Amino acid sequence: MPPTVPLLELPFLAELTAQRRDIHAHPELAFDENRTADLVAAELTRYGLEVHRGIAKTGVVGVLRAGTSGRMIGLRADMDALPLCEMNEFPHHSRYQGKMHACGHDGHTAMLLGAARYLAGQPDFDGIAVFIFQPAEEAEGGAAVMIEDGLFERFPVEAVFGLHNWPGIPVGQMMVMPGPVMAGTCGFEITVRGHGCHAAMPHQGVDAIVTGAQLVQALQTVVSRNLHPCESAVVSVTQFHAGEAWNVIPEEVVLRGTIRSFKPEVQETVERSIERLCSGIAAANGAQINVHFDHRYPATVNSTNEAHFCQRVAAEVFGGEHVLTDILPSMGAEDFAYMLREKPGCYVWLGNGPGTGGCTLHNPHYDFNDELLTLGVSYWVHLVRRFLPKA
Repeated sequence: MPPTVPLLELPFLAELTAQRRDIHAHPELAFDENRTADLVAAELTRYGLEVHRGIAKTGVVGVLRAGTSGRMIGLRADMDALPLCEMNEFPHHSRYQGKMHACGHDGHTAMLLGAARYLAGQPDFDGIAVFIFQPAEEAEGGAAVMIEDGLFERFPVEAVFGLHNWPGIPVGQMMVMPGPVMAGTCGFEITVRGHGCHAAMPHQGVDAIVTGAQLVQALQTVVSRNLHPCESAVVSVTQFHAGEAWNVIPEEVVLRGTIRSFKPEVQETVERSIERLCSGIAAANGAQINVHFDHRYPATVNSTNEAHFCQRVAAEVFGGEHVLTDILPSMGAEDFAYMLREKPGCYVWLGNGPGTGGCTLHNPHYDFNDELLTLGVSYWVHLVRRFLPKA
């Protein structure tokens, strides 16, 4: 099926590209997106939107009304950067040491600004479009904070939609699927307490390092031996902290890592399995082991009706053969999940290109592909028009 609507011609594309690159050059971390929020609010005001600020501290919401309908749609973009040193040398590289837009939130913000600008100039829909510019996606759950601050009470959208650029998918293609598309994430910290002693006299102590090493190995069986083979989860140990002296067996070891899963019941099984291993290995070694779980983002799960709606919209914009509907979800996490727990909606991936030369997410050589600006704006505009059609 070929595209049935043409890509938009954006007379302001050069300006939008410059805005994207300006945001890239000035990255800001969670809840500190003050410059970015100022830019967004100023632009929305310039387009004639009703602007609301201070939701989740630096969040910005723009409201555009057209026609007489009270129906309301929400579109969301994330604004924050990562605590990462950029290694690119192009002119719009980060000006802030240790901060970088390595995930494309600069592009997401620019695309949503472009959609707001286009629709403000051509408001050919009937209803209310709510443009949500969210802080703190990367680590601090800004979506949840916006919801706690009354986002959906103040703007009671029928459905909410999100978009992320995706290296590895060709430009001009989009992934749209119902069901889980991003995993939930949970951190864990395991403290192993033994009995410290001289390294030459290990029989006088309880070796927390040996105990911790056994636990690291055993944790690799949690998924393979406790879950149905068709279920998905990942348990990764990412930190092992122990000791300070070369001739002392330390008293304590601390392990940290993450759990990724798509279903609450799978998460529960993984946690109980970890607790059981900790108890057994502690008893076998005469040590004490305590585990703490830090539940972070839930799984991002698209509602069926809204996903099918977005598939139709994407097919009309990109052509049916360029809409991916049956690919593996990602074990990465995304706090748009909180919005999808409150409202029906759909989160899509827009192809960013092959991801060669380090242009992958969270890589110090990453950059958003500016070819996507017209594609993303076209998708957002057509989505609003199809969701809120004129009579």
